[in-house]
Amino acid sequence: MPVPSDTFSAAEIAQFERAGYAIVRRMASPDLVERMLARAREQLEAEAAPIEYEADLGYPGAPGSRDDPGGRTVRRLLQAYARDAVFREWAASGALQRRLAPLLGQEIVLAQAHHNCIMTKSPRYSSETGWHQDIRYWAFERPELVSVWLALGPERRENGCLLLLPGTHRMEFDAARLDDAKFLRTDVTENQALLRTEIAAELEPGDVLFFHCRLFHAAGANRTAMTKYSLVFTYHAADNRPLPGTRSASLPGIPVVKHQE
Repeated sequence: MPVPSDTFSAAEIAQFERAGYAIVRRMASPDLVERMLARAREQLEAEAAPIEYEADLGYPGAPGSRDDPGGRTVRRLLQAYARDAVFREWAASGALQRRLAPLLGQEIVLAQAHHNCIMTKSPRYSSETGWHQDIRYWAFERPELVSVWLALGPERRENGCLLLLPGTHRMEFDAARLDDAKFLRTDVTENQALLRTEIAAELEPGDVLFFHCRLFHAAGANRTAMTKYSLVFTYHAADNRPLPGTRSASLPGIPVVKHQE
């Protein structure tokens, strides 16, 4: 199979602008994926803080509390950038900078306050995540951020891969189409045609999904016997600053330096 280009083509950029996402196959090397996966498994086994548990969010399928059966099921290992050099190697890599530059510009910043995590989806007690836009709880001068989702193992519908509604990053939604938490309602007529456009972002280890912060996405539960691991970072242009006093400004961003290799 051909080795992918190290940047997006004009056609791929147009596709991202139209659909709100792009997938790059085999972007991370098998060696790097294996090193990251090994470290993620070690830290999950040790319950290395900071951690978010499934019970903390209460999404459908999650334990009711940390004291219930499965209540210590981890959903995310938080602050991935600070956890280990192997995650920093990926997060600030020249490969990512070259992909992100056509989407965000040459001066790029990694947001430590959002995503910046290892997503773990357990085969038991994993929850379902409804249709949402990440920007609903982020606060920046412009709603123009890109998340980078790296598969550390196979991602399929049966183990809870991301589901996408293409083009929704370009749409506006009135309050009647959303619930109180700004999840897209699946019980209203106005959303039915849109929900039928759903696609599954099925990935192999080393594949990367780039998606816009306004793109509606969801995920099912893991119905397999193996934990699913994904590494997720979010980036923005240096001149797109987080709003003072918000969660988005609670941690400093990490400039991604342009590499010359």
